[in-house]
Amino acid sequence: MSRMISPTLGQCVCMLFCLVILVKAEDSGVNITIVDNAVATGAVYVCFTLLPHEYTAVCPDGSPPAYHFDKGAGDGANSWLVHLEGGAWCESTQSCVGRMKQALGSSIIMEKMYNFSGILDGRKELNPEFHDWNRIFVRYCDGSSFTGDVEEVDPATNLHFRGARIFQAVMQELLGKGMNNASNALLTGCSAGGLASILHCDNFRELMPATARVKCASDAGFFLHAKDYAGGNRSEDLFYKVVQLHRSAANLPPSCTSKMEPTLCFYPQYVVPQIQTPLFILNSAFDTYQIQHILTPRPADDPGLSFQRCSLNYEKCSPRQTIALKGFGLEFIITLARLGTCSSRGLFINSCFAHCQSTDGKKWYGDVAEKLGNKAMAKALGDWYHDRSGFQQIDFKHDLPQSCT
Repeated sequence: MSRMISPTLGQCVCMLFCLVILVKAEDSGVNITIVDNAVATGAVYVCFTLLPHEYTAVCPDGSPPAYHFDKGAGDGANSWLVHLEGGAWCESTQSCVGRMKQALGSSIIMEKMYNFSGILDGRKELNPEFHDWNRIFVRYCDGSSFTGDVEEVDPATNLHFRGARIFQAVMQELLGKGMNNASNALLTGCSAGGLASILHCDNFRELMPATARVKCASDAGFFLHAKDYAGGNRSEDLFYKVVQLHRSAANLPPSCTSKMEPTLCFYPQYVVPQIQTPLFILNSAFDTYQIQHILTPRPADDPGLSFQRCSLNYEKCSPRQTIALKGFGLEFIITLARLGTCSSRGLFINSCFAHCQSTDGKKWYGDVAEKLGNKAMAKALGDWYHDRSGFQQIDFKHDLPQSCT
């Protein structure tokens, strides 16, 4: 059993933690493998690597950022898949201070191991396209989709806003570990990480060799610029505060910020048309996070929290609320259509009441996985990435959220 961790204090703790988990798993009969470079049956847990302290890239609490790295082998030795973790955003000093006490704000608190499943899985039968690639899971100890960059630190809070530096530092680490010789590279992410995979897509391309096949894929990261049920715009207010607090404007795509306010450049619909690198959008038109945080109004505008209950279970929606749900799904699809045609772009848009589907093994691949055009998302993304065929499929059959596997 090999491990890829250098002998820092935090990583020595990780080694000990991994051993404890392994002993407990063996006692309980659970098949768990802890790896940095292995393909095994059963769940695969990969210990994290902390960035060296010489980087000025740090988590909100000042601790070093982390990533999990399962090394590729065989035909995949020179292929790299970098997946950016999600976890929403923090838009105020208070919310970011609260984040410092959570895994999303501190590598001291975050889990030292991560289960590589779905698109990260190292088993060929569960992830046929990418199982033998170098697979990296970048932890999201940030609150700005890896766009923030503030040099000064308030001594009263010790808050650090360094999301953009975290992305840059992790990329430099990986380039030094062999990604500079990549023949294939795919930047992916989920939720806030899915948004980051869009915002950083062209930057990622520039880091790779000119001869490499480089593409990006966003899972649950296409956040819609839409009004909520009460007529307000919750998400625009949120993104405005994020951009201001983290000083994100300088790290958003200039092709967008040169044309409109930086806040709007947090919405993929205004960024995607200018992206030069091939992009695959994997999303539900009824994404749970968006239904609950973009369409659902603030509590003060939702008497009796009626729509909040509807957003958790659409069978409890009133007729008017049901119309609003249908309208949101339709607006999502229309917004995608307005992006225009692009032969290099991929689409897998289902109607599942779900969020972050690519790292869920059941949703990713297999007989029970949700399919569009008779393809599970793993097959659709794989065919698109390897240029075997294009894939642009949208579920038009359902006008309400569906309960999928």
